[in-house]
Amino acid sequence: MSLTFKELHWAKDIRVQQYLQPKTLEEALHILQDYRGRARVIAGGTDVIPQLRKRDIELEALVDITGLPDMANIEKDGDKIILGGLTTHAQVASSQLIKDQAGLLSEGAGSVGSPQIRNIATVAGNLISGQPAADTSIPLLALDASVTIASGEGERAVPLSEFFLDLGKTALDPCKEILTRIKFQPLGKDQGGAYLRLSKRKALSLPMLVCAVKVTVNKDKNTISEASIALGPVAPTPFRDRHTEDALKGAPINLTTLADAAEGASAYCSPRDSLLRGSCDYRQEMVKVFVKRGLVRALEQAGCTLD
Repeated sequence: MSLTFKELHWAKDIRVQQYLQPKTLEEALHILQDYRGRARVIAGGTDVIPQLRKRDIELEALVDITGLPDMANIEKDGDKIILGGLTTHAQVASSQLIKDQAGLLSEGAGSVGSPQIRNIATVAGNLISGQPAADTSIPLLALDASVTIASGEGERAVPLSEFFLDLGKTALDPCKEILTRIKFQPLGKDQGGAYLRLSKRKALSLPMLVCAVKVTVNKDKNTISEASIALGPVAPTPFRDRHTEDALKGAPINLTTLADAAEGASAYCSPRDSLLRGSCDYRQEMVKVFVKRGLVRALEQAGCTLD
């Protein structure tokens, strides 16, 4: 059976009967309840629109939440940084607050797509997509972020470590719920972070490997007090290497410790062979390189010197 280019390509017409633009969060949630799973939230639309064109999802209505007030802010609240659910990658990448206090997230946000995509795509949408190598999911996971989810039944907070359930699946139902806030603690004294990305080119390419690291050090003892190591795509979801993190607690700050951590991280990863992203063996080797390099950068940011 022969197919036209339009049938072969994903750029098909979008079959949506209603495009709704609520002015309040309550109104948006009401609409979602009324449609009973046949409507979906849209903000940047960089994930939803291609899915509609490819017929991966079928909907009666789109609920555009870009008009909701006070959801595109980046602010400091006590000892936490809060990103509104409509905050774009461009906002995060250019925010001086994020650059100064969570530079690994700024770098991740600045790696997404092109300037056009970063100006419209939201960080919340990047999380909701549930992709194992999402450029902001990995650093936010390393930063122990949590998300606030609103529904007709109220609000709930979910740690990002419990948010990703499977490939493309998260704890949020976009036909019923809205991600309103992302919250995390900025890097403090005696802490450092790093973000590393491996791809075939510098822009408009999917990453073959993403690594984000956060460390807390005890300079008096010259040891690592705590470490967070987030990786993707080396598992069906964004991945925290808890085994290596535990092994680093109290470990001396030296190159032997970092080499052992890199070997351990590679052993606990399980990337699949991929024509797009590279072979399993290659990416496991690159995990060693990136984890060691990330730890070195994070430790240097925390004020440590490695011999």
